[in-house]
Order: sequence, then structure tokens, then C-alpha cells
Amino acid sequence: MAFFGTADRLAGFGGVAPVPRDSGKISGNFRRSRRYNRRLQRVFYISALFSIRHCDESRRFYERKRAEGKRNVQAVLALARRGVNVLRALLRDGRTYQTLPPTTLGA
Repeated sequence: MAFFGTADRLAGFGGVAPVPRDSGKISGNFRRSRRYNRRLQRVFYISALFSIRHCDESRRFYERKRAEGKRNVQAVLALARRGVNVLRALLRDGRTYQTLPPTTLGA
């Protein structure tokens, strides 16, 4: 995984990271890059869709993005980008994904 170096590069290669589309005095415009691996983007997107259905934390993140005014595709891509960060951290640390049960604070 040393080829990508950072999660940003992996996300850019996978097509889930927006790139700036600024021109002159106009700034803050973002779009999807034209150069990305469509198969990898599909994997990230479909995994985000499945996590919305089966993971409560992912569902809450998706609903929060929808409440912020993002369209469905934008919210799913935001969740996919978050998944890229998790995947990169797991590969970097050589670990496997494990869902942690919520911990209760003892009195």
C-alpha cells in the first residue's frame, strides 16, 4: 500500500475525493476527477451502500449528511470517502476491521 502513501491519494485514485474546479476569482467549486479507477470507485460506493443498511454508525453519518442538505449520491460518496480512510488505516497498521461494542462508563 506504499504506492498511495496517503488516504487522499487512494481516494483520488478511487474517484471518491473531489478535486477543485477553481478558475480566476472563483474558488470553492469541486467536482469528481475525470481520471479515476471506475472499478475501485464502484467497490467503495457499493460498500458504502451496504454499510448504510447494516451499520448503525454509517447510517447516522449518512443521515447527518442528508440533513446538511447533501443529495443522496453526495452523502453516499462522503461515506465512501470515510471508508477509504478506515481502509487505509487498517492497511497501514496491518490490522483487520472489528466492530467495537459500545462501552459503558462505570460509576
